[in-house]
Amino acid sequence: MIYKNIRNLREDRDMTQAQIAKKLGISQRAYSYYENGERTLTPEILIAISKIHNVSVDYLLGLTDDCTPKK
Repeated sequence: MIYKNIRNLREDRDMTQAQIAKKLGISQRAYSYYENGERTLTPEILIAISKIHNVSVDYLLGLTDDCTPKK
């Protein structure tokens, strides 16, 4: 479910994998591996993706349907 959520968020914002990868400081290929479930998301990458999309980590993990970030 994580991978579907990060792909959907990226597509909803009309961003490319390369754009997200640049914000994360990784290659497009590395980001693609995360999005396709070929590599496990590290806590650091997970947090960074949540900040880029302004959603909670819980949402990315599929623990909630509420994407509002917790303060």
